[in-house]
Amino acid sequence: MPRHHLGWIAVAACLLAPTVFAQESDEEEYKVQLPDVSIYKAMLDANKTTGWVQFRNFSGKQLVYFTPLQTMHCRLSEIRYSINSDALDKRFPLGKCNPHIPFSIPETDTVDYVYTSFPAGSVETIAVQAVWDDGAGSEIVIYKPCEGVGEATCAQIKTIKKPKRPTAEPGAAASPVDAVNGGTGGRVTAGPSPAGTGRP
Repeated sequence: MPRHHLGWIAVAACLLAPTVFAQESDEEEYKVQLPDVSIYKAMLDANKTTGWVQFRNFSGKQLVYFTPLQTMHCRLSEIRYSINSDALDKRFPLGKCNPHIPFSIPETDTVDYVYTSFPAGSVETIAVQAVWDDGAGSEIVIYKPCEGVGEATCAQIKTIKKPKRPTAEPGAAASPVDAVNGGTGGRVTAGPSPAGTGRP
């Protein structure tokens, strides 16, 4: 075959070959992000009247449920509370945040993240404050048990107090958001341990 034909064959091969372009992908791996804290604050406000905590008389004991606040655990650094005072000297444990299910109750075989148990009739009031992951504290709401509800869960507001000053640092309590971002996070300093292992 003449040499000039080889040149044309080479050119034709280049023209007929599929063209490959370097393309930049518009796709990025999606990183789970927690809902904005404003959503959680709206939830907190919406639950205030019905109770951030709820009382229940059950099996000769008085139970205090923290379920409404626990659903917000991904954006909380602490749940502060006190029994029959406004000292806020106790902490309720927060579960580890799973950003895929940010409003769920932490899975556990115990009741540690759900309620605390007290002798029947011993809790006349409970003061509660939610502390957000940036250290800001909510107003302080003091609840009392509802009257005549039997074993139903219920709470009613006795008084509401504004924080006297900006909330101090959360201290040793690490934010669950840190756990999502690879920090320490996780369980906060525990309050009273519930009696029994069954969940009423």
